[in-house]
Amino acid sequence: MIVMESKLWRTLYTALTVTFTWCSYMAASDPGIYMLDMGCSNYNVSSLSTFANNLNATFGQLRSQLLNNSTFATHQQIIGSDPVYGMVQCRDYMSTADCVACFSAASVRIRNCSSANGGRVVYDGCFLRYERSDFYGETTRDANREYCGNQTTSITPPTAFQATVAELLQELEIATPRIKGFFGASKGQVVGSNNASVHGIAQCVETIDTLGCQACLQVAYRNIQRCPPNSDGRAVDSGCFMRYADKAFFADNQTIDLRPFLKTGSSTNKALIGGIAGGASLALLLLALVVWFKLSRKRKRAPRADILGATELRGPVNYSYKDLKSATKNFNEENKLGEGGFGDVYKGTLKNGKLVAVKKLALVQPRKAEADFKSEVTLISNVHHRNLIRLLGCCNKGPELLLVYEYMANSSLDRFLFGNRRGHLNWKQRVDIILGTAQGLAYLHEQFHVCIIHRDIKSSNILLDDDFHPKIADFGLARLLPEDRSHVSTRFAGTLGYTAPEYAIHGQLSEKVDTYSYGIVVLEIISGTKSSEMINDPGSEFLLKRAWKLHESGNQIELVDESLDPIEYEAEEVTKIIDIALLCTQPSPTLRPTMSEVIVLLKTKGSVNDRQPTRPTFLETEVRIHGEKSTSTASSSSNANVSISQVSGR
Repeated sequence: MIVMESKLWRTLYTALTVTFTWCSYMAASDPGIYMLDMGCSNYNVSSLSTFANNLNATFGQLRSQLLNNSTFATHQQIIGSDPVYGMVQCRDYMSTADCVACFSAASVRIRNCSSANGGRVVYDGCFLRYERSDFYGETTRDANREYCGNQTTSITPPTAFQATVAELLQELEIATPRIKGFFGASKGQVVGSNNASVHGIAQCVETIDTLGCQACLQVAYRNIQRCPPNSDGRAVDSGCFMRYADKAFFADNQTIDLRPFLKTGSSTNKALIGGIAGGASLALLLLALVVWFKLSRKRKRAPRADILGATELRGPVNYSYKDLKSATKNFNEENKLGEGGFGDVYKGTLKNGKLVAVKKLALVQPRKAEADFKSEVTLISNVHHRNLIRLLGCCNKGPELLLVYEYMANSSLDRFLFGNRRGHLNWKQRVDIILGTAQGLAYLHEQFHVCIIHRDIKSSNILLDDDFHPKIADFGLARLLPEDRSHVSTRFAGTLGYTAPEYAIHGQLSEKVDTYSYGIVVLEIISGTKSSEMINDPGSEFLLKRAWKLHESGNQIELVDESLDPIEYEAEEVTKIIDIALLCTQPSPTLRPTMSEVIVLLKTKGSVNDRQPTRPTFLETEVRIHGEKSTSTASSSSNANVSISQVSGR
């Protein structure tokens, strides 16, 4: 009997030990494998075997990076006709083991997309996505939405809970883009409840910039506001994630002090509430109601021309003409940053000290354009990509239509190629600009929910940020031009010397018009020579013709800007990039690659011998705009009557 009891106790002890160990593991480990969303592309790959090899290689590399104590990883395998770009991100509070476990589950689930050339899986703890083209700079898309829990919070009063959720997530929205790594985790105490707290996180992918993170979290915050008083809620977008819950889902030692990342006064309500000690429960309830009411009204109110609050991105702001006139010192010539086909741009300083760029739109019929202005500005402001300039707001209540953009301190690319800052760009910076510009165009053409054709890609429309990363400007503005019924497809908007022949002569418009212009810009970046200067100088050749002759003779290296140090670049890389530029400028639009194909070609090692360019069409000698002869580039306006006196392929 004693032996049996001893065995029984040993068995019971062992069972309790195992149970305790398992419970301890479960408390400490949570891979977050609760699926929120899954989607597959409608398009299938062309070669299943090539795709499978690329996908397996990509997932293998992503796993290796996660095992190296990382919570974010990207990799691209671009062999053959079916490249794979992959990205995985785990929540920063997760352990390496949990992160890898979440990725493993996601990688199995996403294979249900079979032969689809794109797919995504979003779990509580991680997300995994792959595409056939570079999507790393994407921040928002139409699929953004919220996922609300199915239970109402048990915290009382619910109004106090809602107020705390709103305040906590608002602070995360503001602070997270300012935190290195774009991750914020915090908690807030609920007024009127016994030590009840709300936990929240916000996270952006590391491949977007601060403004992109701000824009994404602004959409996420708007969506997640539909969840309270539910006990938990999440908001998912392509570039960010936001979550709250009335129970802890991360350890207390993983919270981040948000105060250094908040502007002065952003936590006024929280400090006020925290400073109240004691008092009747009715007074606390009334205070919570007031706070909740104010926060709700603040978030629902339409963006207004509050120039003092313009430092925080809240979507397209309707600025007053008076404020922008003051910011630019009455559009003083000293503040002019540049001139373009769509209008002059001025440097503006808001009352809070923030610098912006203000564009005065030069339209033939501004009042007629005003009818479409709001819808087009809304469209443009929803375009978020690290290689596209950010539209902050607009003004249509003054004598002119105005657009307000983020300010780029380094101005435009043309000034570094053939302006007063010539020679400042090294080879690596030029290659990065070539790739970044291609990524921005690919997003406009293929990844945004509406295909946007720029129509006027040129070096002066490519701006550079503080780190010399390129941002394309003036996209979407051609849609504001009056329709030209005489052309086959649309109105003309472009700059001769950059414009594809089928568009300049016949008005035939497609995404390949931008591809052609991009090819010319690439030649300018390599050579440091402006295309129009080659036309103006009778003693030299048109840039495209010179590049083609050097290609035929195998001497592409001679095109390289003399200001570059030869030790910075290799002849093989120069040759490949010039050949890609020539592919982009082929006479037939169908022969030109798409911009996503250009990205693949740029990232693929080795030459592009399997895609040899055909001789481009050279537009030379005499150009007429509205019947007037011009030998320089001409920035066209609406209804431009363009004639080319000589179209030569010789």
